[in-house]
Amino acid sequence: MKEVKLNNGVTMPAIGFGVFQIPVNETEKVVSDALEVGYRMIDTAASYFNEEQVGNAIRRSGLKREDLFITTKLWVQDYEYDDTLRAFDKSMKLLGLDYLDLYLLHKPYGNYYAAWRACERLYKEGRIRAIGITSFWSERVQDLFLHNEVKPAVNQLETHPFFQQKEANAFLRQEGIVHEAWAPFAEGKNDIFHNPVLQTIAKHHDKTVGNVILRWLNQRGIIIIPKSVRKERMIENLNIFDFTLTDEDMKAISGLDTGKSPIYDDMDLPTVRGFGTYKIHD
Repeated sequence: MKEVKLNNGVTMPAIGFGVFQIPVNETEKVVSDALEVGYRMIDTAASYFNEEQVGNAIRRSGLKREDLFITTKLWVQDYEYDDTLRAFDKSMKLLGLDYLDLYLLHKPYGNYYAAWRACERLYKEGRIRAIGITSFWSERVQDLFLHNEVKPAVNQLETHPFFQQKEANAFLRQEGIVHEAWAPFAEGKNDIFHNPVLQTIAKHHDKTVGNVILRWLNQRGIIIIPKSVRKERMIENLNIFDFTLTDEDMKAISGLDTGKSPIYDDMDLPTVRGFGTYKIHD
């Protein structure tokens, strides 16, 4: 598995497996299948409610802990300092792990400064190998690292052909923060798998549209975490390192950028209120 080095020297796989929206009663089997076909990075979150099932699959796999890279995320509700420490302990208990590879703040709302400082403590104690953020706009990323001790290692952003995050990618590269893509397939929006530009490129390389999207992200230096409940699709999503997109291919895909999300609007006040007040526990 190809790897990417983070700004603290830790390496993480260039491609992993996401478990967002996988039904809880299917998660253990799906993750077991993903590990069986070759994935070594699993991405979950407290708000996905499936950390326990991910942990069960890890134990069932028989794989060495040091061969796996496990990410989970802290929800906004637990962004106070002491709440962060408690939430981390709960996630670790559900996952059944002694240490975590990557811990991310899930959204840029609430008291994320307090949460970040609690994460810095856990990082310094060796309980987390790297800490980062999810869906943080560049100005908030900069503000966070300018006024804290540990610079984020990763920013996980919605990134796909329709929302390419070009400016954010350039900023993250400049600052030595790894760009990771969530929703690499745009959650199927805009009929992405039947897009004529992507279909033409896929046909030229004798690959699928999914392969083309993942390879395009990979060639931009972006870590990817595709999700599928089908074993054959999991294998297909890993099969992206035996071809290279040309400059013409990359330019054609660049032209698909709309500059906005087809999934949700970060500037929509009801959406922001919803994320900021959503509770995952009592």
